[in-house]
Amino acid sequence: MLENGVRADKFSFSLVLKACGRMGLVKEGLQVHGLLRKMETGSHLYLQNSLIGWYQNCGFIEFSRQVFDRIPKRDSVSYNSMIDGYVKRGLIDMARELFNCMPEQEKNLISWNSMISGYAQSENGLKSALELFRTMPERDLVSWNTIIDGCVKHGKLEDARSLFNTMPKGTRDVVACNAMIGGYVQNGNCTEALEIFEHMLKSDITPDSATMLIVLSAVAQSGRLENGVAMHCYLEENGFPLVGKLGVALIDMYAKCGNIENAKMVFENIEERNVDHWNAMIGGLAIHGLGELAFDLLMEMERHSVETDDITFIGLLTACGHAGLVKEGIMCFELMRRVHKVEPKMQHYGCMVDVLGRAGLIEEARRFIDGMPIEPNDVVWRTLLSACKKYEKLNIERQ
Repeated sequence: MLENGVRADKFSFSLVLKACGRMGLVKEGLQVHGLLRKMETGSHLYLQNSLIGWYQNCGFIEFSRQVFDRIPKRDSVSYNSMIDGYVKRGLIDMARELFNCMPEQEKNLISWNSMISGYAQSENGLKSALELFRTMPERDLVSWNTIIDGCVKHGKLEDARSLFNTMPKGTRDVVACNAMIGGYVQNGNCTEALEIFEHMLKSDITPDSATMLIVLSAVAQSGRLENGVAMHCYLEENGFPLVGKLGVALIDMYAKCGNIENAKMVFENIEERNVDHWNAMIGGLAIHGLGELAFDLLMEMERHSVETDDITFIGLLTACGHAGLVKEGIMCFELMRRVHKVEPKMQHYGCMVDVLGRAGLIEEARRFIDGMPIEPNDVVWRTLLSACKKYEKLNIERQ
């Protein structure tokens, strides 16, 4: 444009600055800023706000503040951009200071929601978030969802549920419901999580993939197979694809609910399986003590050229422990390191101690711990202590 003598306007510069911000082009953005300083249109508020956004996207919050401070008459976009920049960098006190200085006529829902979000995400800011929420002149769906999610993340489920129940009629959406369901599942309240899901269906709120993942987790934790079968039917009736995380969650749910046959059926019906599907199936076989079948699945993975990962071998070693397959467990551990080039993590060492301990090989388990290249954690020691108690080996000492 410039080389051909076409005069750039404020929209041209704004778009170029957005491009520089998204691509992290600092040098080019500075050149655009320098060009704007030489032009009459450069002082236009629209372009000054664009510069604030560009500096923030490139990580220069202090330079964006310099641009902000030089603007003679700021608008709500200027203030909201700066507040949002401070909030995203965890500088909540600076955001609040600017929010307090902001003219009342410029404060809008974006301003209030940014502050509530910032406080809700900060470690000790929930009280301030609730105070702002209660005093804001008007609220939208973002306001409600932000404060509910904040309460859930801070473990204040009663406050979250109270807010959820007082949402204006017809305003609840899938985001609010997912926050409540997820909060209940994380705190082991699976019954309440499933009640929220039933409320969604009765209220004609359409669940999304995130909803179904959380609900399947709730069913797996509670072991309610009948609910799991109902969830499976819902997934099929509503066309949810099982090629990704939902398929993994469904396999895991059936296995944890004690129906390994249904887990196998789901696994075999997924045409495009990735390593997570294989791992879920191996893990399901492991908790049912079907170690040999788990090894068969490993062989099948190799035939299908599916690359294993560290989760694969955690499942296999767990299967060996539950099935009493000591030799196979030792072989699996060596296979992981030497053939598949997977570096053992603490979980793998813990699984090996469990394999040896469950078989009563207490001395071997102790020597295995002593030979670990990393410092064993409390889980490893508890695993050994549990085996000692089971086999009444009460005089074991570390070398």
